[in-house]
Parts: sequence; structure tokens; C-alpha cells
Amino acid sequence: MKNFNKFIILLLIVFIFFSCNKTNYKAIKVNNKIPVKKYKLNSLEDFKNWHFKDILIDTLVGISLNRVYDSLLINRKPKRIIVAVIDMPIEINHSGLKNNIWDNKNEVANNNFDDDKNGYIDDKNGWNFLSNDNGDNNYFVNYEYTRIIKEYSNKFRGKTIREINQKDSTLFNIYKKAELKYAQRFTYAEEEVEYINNLLKWKKEAEDIISKFIRKNNYGINELDSLKKLYPKNKELQDALTQKSNFIEWEFTDDYIKDYKLKAEERVSKLLNLTYNDRKIQGDNPKLISDNSYGSPNFKVNFELLDHGTKMAGVIVNIGKKKELKIMPLAISAYGDEHDKDIALAIRYAVDNGAKVINMSFAKEFSLYPKWVLDAIKYADEKNVLLVNGAGNDNRNLELKNLTWFPNDHEYENETEISDNFLKVGSNGLYINNKLRSSFSNYGNNEVDIFAPGEYIYTTFPKNEYNIVYGGTSASSAITSG
Repeated sequence: MKNFNKFIILLLIVFIFFSCNKTNYKAIKVNNKIPVKKYKLNSLEDFKNWHFKDILIDTLVGISLNRVYDSLLINRKPKRIIVAVIDMPIEINHSGLKNNIWDNKNEVANNNFDDDKNGYIDDKNGWNFLSNDNGDNNYFVNYEYTRIIKEYSNKFRGKTIREINQKDSTLFNIYKKAELKYAQRFTYAEEEVEYINNLLKWKKEAEDIISKFIRKNNYGINELDSLKKLYPKNKELQDALTQKSNFIEWEFTDDYIKDYKLKAEERVSKLLNLTYNDRKIQGDNPKLISDNSYGSPNFKVNFELLDHGTKMAGVIVNIGKKKELKIMPLAISAYGDEHDKDIALAIRYAVDNGAKVINMSFAKEFSLYPKWVLDAIKYADEKNVLLVNGAGNDNRNLELKNLTWFPNDHEYENETEISDNFLKVGSNGLYINNKLRSSFSNYGNNEVDIFAPGEYIYTTFPKNEYNIVYGGTSASSAITSG
């Protein structure tokens, strides 16, 4: 995307020149100095659309969207455009999304017939690659390095590079890297299970002691503080009160602990389980790209668990002002890593059904079938469809040798890009400083094409709610797509 980046820079220069001369805005000379005056963000309301603001006017590193609408887009009629969101399932009936969900005009809903003959029955609003016709949905799937170990352990387990054919050396190195990652993650996963079980035990012990003095369950910090003053010499009670106060202050609610425990246990039993079949629900052959008759049009899932797609769809929709953006939901993401097969088929579905922008707010360190995805990227390029992908949140330099994040638009050891339609997006924060990049964002002069706001982004949340996404290149990708 080097030539594309030069074009973007040129476009920004033209835009700033145009907008400063055609409007009443007064240009502020920055000269690489941090602006002395900063826009104050004090409340939830302040954070709602900070990323629409302008660096020259507001001293916030936003995308200048308000300025664009007030200058370049005056009296311009918007065109309808479809943005495919390849992510977790989307809550399509959310009040902030329902008017922007793509409607497949050529498909009749719920008639169990492929009206438009695109290979997907009843796909009125998109497709869920995680599900089946019985209403089952995948929530927890393998990490990609787990799949790589399962796939190649018979060939490489226990061997050294000297025992491997030269043609398999690259694959062997990937396998060894996967083994190392797996071992590290498994140790951490077991520690998490132990930690959450201890947390539950400590919470119950503290509450049992306090229940002897307070006869109700919905007490708060003030009541605990009062109890501390009444029994200053009761060490057991004092310890319990301190413990319970910490739980309240840290917002370790029952729901939080329940969710944490579920994810910690499922990480061991499914994400890292070398015998777990994470395609049982779909019933397809994950090694065969041509076996594509799986999934369903059903988006009714536990959105509190699979919440990411709803959040990213809201970020994209919020960029539009006149409902010109239509979201095409394509669900492939659960807890764990996306299957390359699902990524490739979702890209092709989006292209074939009219999307002009495809948002992919996910990233993974390994790829079992990268060629399938590269072929899909090339297919999108041939159809003039833009793909936008988050760079990842590991604070890593993606230029380092043997380090890459998937999906991307080049092969493992070949840095030559195979298309001109792929943007990898990093995250920037709110204010100009000597770093600009968010502390968590991956980076790299060649691998990461552009940066966009990725901190404190207000958007749609499951169960028809709204809140703030605190940080991630996922939001940066969604803003760029919008």
C-alpha cells in the first residue's frame, strides 16, 4: 500500500488547503509542537464523538469528520454503500443499527429457498458461518496455533530441523513457533483458572463472615465502612470487610466473575484442547475450501458473550449522517481464532453480494491456510473492493523477522504485496504527543498502512445499549471502514 499511502497523504494536503480556504476555519500552525491548549474530556457525553473532531480546531487527533461535512460535503447527496462486517454476529435489531442493516432484495426470508441463487439459503441480511440450521452456534473455538499443532504433530513432533526436508523448513519453523506459543498460553490459562476459583472462594468466605452482621445482600461501601468502625478489634471481620470492599471497588460483580470463569475454563477445554473438534456444529470439512454448504442466516445468539460485531457495526454506522451506510453482517469470529476458510468465504460472499468495503476487525499471529485468504483478497482486488483490517493490540513491531499478523496481503516469507486493496490499521490516541500511536497498537512502516482513533470510542453495545470501547485497533479499523 506504499503508493496508496502517498495518495492518502496528498489527499490530506489537498483537503486541508481546500477546507482552510473555502470555509471560515482558521488554520493553526502546529510545527510539530504539542498544542498547549487541550480539549477537555470529562464526561461520557464528551467522549461520544471525539474521533470526529479536528486536530487544528479541537487539538484532538480525530478524523475531521465534522469539518468534512461542514466544508467538502455541503450540498453533496450521499450514495448508498454496503460495508461488510466480518466479525462476531451482529445484533441486527439494535435501535442504533436496524435502519442500517443490509437487506438482500433478491432473497425472500424464511422460505427455505435460495431465491437469488448465490448458494446461501434465506440470506436476507447476511450469513453466520459459525452456526447451523438447528440454531446451534459456536462460541469457543481453537486458537490457530492449536490447529497447526493438531495438523502437523505427526509430521514434526519431536524432530529437529536437521531431520526435516528442506522444502518443509518454513512449515517446520511455524510449527515450532506454534508449539512455543501453545506452551506459554497453556501455562497462563491454567493460572487463570486457579485465580478465578480462588477469587470465588475468597469472595464467598468474606461474604459468609459479613452475613453474620449484615442481614441483607445488597449492601455497599458505606455500610461496610460503618461496620469497620463498630468492630475495630475483630480482625476476621476487618479482613473480610477489606476483601469485600475491594471486590466492590474493582467491580468484581457476580456477573463479571461468572463471565471470567466461563472464558478461563473454556480456554483450557476448547481453545487449547488438541482433541476438541471446533467444526462439529458446522459439520463441514475445514480442510476443504470447496465444502462451503454450512452456516445459516440465523443471528440470534448470546450477544453479551459474542459482543464484538455489534460494537464495530455501531462504530461504522455512526460515521454516516444520512443512513447511506448499510451493514452486511458476516459472522466468523468466536472466542479463539478465526478459521482461514471462513475468512476467505466471507470475503467472497461480501464481494459477490455488493459490498464495496469489507471491515475485518480481527488479527491472529498464525495462519493454517493463508493461500485461501490471499486468493480471496486478490478476488476482492479484481472487483475493486477495499479490505480494512485491524493491526492488532500487542504493541509489537510487525517489521521484525518471522513476525507477521494475519490476515495480510503477502505470503509468509515474501514481502511483495499481491494487491492494492488492503489496509492494515493501527490505533492513535486523543492528543498530539511525541508518540501519537496508542501504547497497545502494533506498528510497522510497511506492515501498518495508516493509523486512526482507537481509544474511548462510543458505540452500540448488546441488549440495545450504548457505551465506550476503551481501546483497540478494532475500533480504528471500523472508523477507517466508515
